[in-house]
Order: sequence, then structure tokens, then C-alpha cells
Amino acid sequence: MLDNMPRGTICIEDLEIGMTRGLSKLITDRDIELFAEVSTDRNPVHLDDAYARDTIFEGRIAHGMLTAGLISAVIGEQLPGHGTVYLGQSLRFMAPVRPGDRVDAVVTVTAIDHAKRRVTLETHCSVGKTVVLKGEALVLAPSRKFD
Repeated sequence: MLDNMPRGTICIEDLEIGMTRGLSKLITDRDIELFAEVSTDRNPVHLDDAYARDTIFEGRIAHGMLTAGLISAVIGEQLPGHGTVYLGQSLRFMAPVRPGDRVDAVVTVTAIDHAKRRVTLETHCSVGKTVVLKGEALVLAPSRKFD
């Protein structure tokens, strides 16, 4: 369902409260390894099975910001989409994401300030019925007036 969402731009003039977009991604070992390389976060809870088994997670987990990056992908590609500028994001990590989990990232418009081109978005990620991340984003949306 989420894999087939349209990409592109929704200008602020066309946004509506309640509008939702999302994506679904299977988190792989390669994703975790690449994120560790790019971010330089090589915490062994993400990369070392033996180490991670002895943590409160009892196994390896994906970086929280890897999961949060899926929210960024929805905002930058779908809602509002290309030309959007991130102004802020709050995040609350609710549960771990593990290699092999399919994460559904969903963004919903909750407020629109047309005068300032600012849009508030509810953001959350889930694995199955378990919410793993929730938060709120504030973005500067593209406008046809500035094309």
C-alpha cells in the first residue's frame, strides 16, 4: 500500500489538513552497515551480534536516525515533496527496529500557516502494529508563487 504513493511536489496552496503520505521499507543488514559508515555511528548494538545479545534489546537494532530518515524521505519526496525545507523535528523512539523489520513511515498534515508557508506534520513509523517512532515536523512548503 505505502510503496505506491506518488512522488513530487504538493504546493502549499494545495495542501489540506489530514493529507497523508507514506512509504514502507524493509530494513536490511546492508542498510545498517551503510548508515554506520555514513554517520560514523559504529555503536556495536547496531553491528555486533554477540555484543547486542547482552544489551536490553537482546539483539542488534537499527540506528534510530536510520528510521527517522524514512520520515525525511516522505517529507522530501511526497508531502509536501520536492522543494520542502525542514525547519524542525521532534522524535520519540518507542521501540527498536531490527534487521528484517518492515518499517512504515507516515506523515500527516496537522496545521498550515499560509502566510509563512509553514506546515506542521505529525510523523510516525511503525513495524506491524507497533509504533516505533513518533514526533512532529515543521517545514517550509514550496509555493507556486515562488516558482
